[in-house]
Amino acid sequence: MEIGKWRREYLQGGLQRSELADDPIGQFGAWLEEVVKAEISDPSAMCLSTADASGQPSQRIVLLKGFDARGFVFYTNLKSQKAWDITANPKVSLLFPWHFLERQVIVRGSVEQVSDAEADEYFSIRPRDSQIAAWASHQSDAIVSRKVLEDNFESFRAKFDGQDVPRPEFWGGYRVEPHAVEFWQGRASRLHDRFIYRALEGGEWQLERLSP
Repeated sequence: MEIGKWRREYLQGGLQRSELADDPIGQFGAWLEEVVKAEISDPSAMCLSTADASGQPSQRIVLLKGFDARGFVFYTNLKSQKAWDITANPKVSLLFPWHFLERQVIVRGSVEQVSDAEADEYFSIRPRDSQIAAWASHQSDAIVSRKVLEDNFESFRAKFDGQDVPRPEFWGGYRVEPHAVEFWQGRASRLHDRFIYRALEGGEWQLERLSP
């Protein structure tokens, strides 16, 4: 395979400053609507990058579960590898790889845990089997076989039979408060359009065009 020769031109469109919203949350919402209209699977999928105390980075795909002026929210096991990384270093990055529209959104920011009330509200609307799975999996821990996981699942299914499944205390959410958000639109000849919003004091944003 001659991977070095694999390439294509990005010709779907461009991006001008005049087209952008005053703040990155509004712009993100507008682009997300276009992704949803395109009927692509997992429109809220994003790559979460963290780094542990030694500086070793890790990445994984998670699902965005909410966003507003405060930031971008996802949920996870609070004893997972990503959670340990966040405890050691709360600075993270998010990447939305919307290749089918020749777009990317990159979020850089700091993480804070969402309130118990927010976590409870979201957990209550998860499918029941997903709620049970949260109890059954000691996320990121080594296990000897899949059977261990399945047995744990069945055990908790029986335990909560006939009742609501409570949210485990070790399961919750994180909010990424952005300090920079970049919007990338592919263009021909690799002359891509890149704009970055940088947070200023008082809730204002500075918008700059970046060289590709």
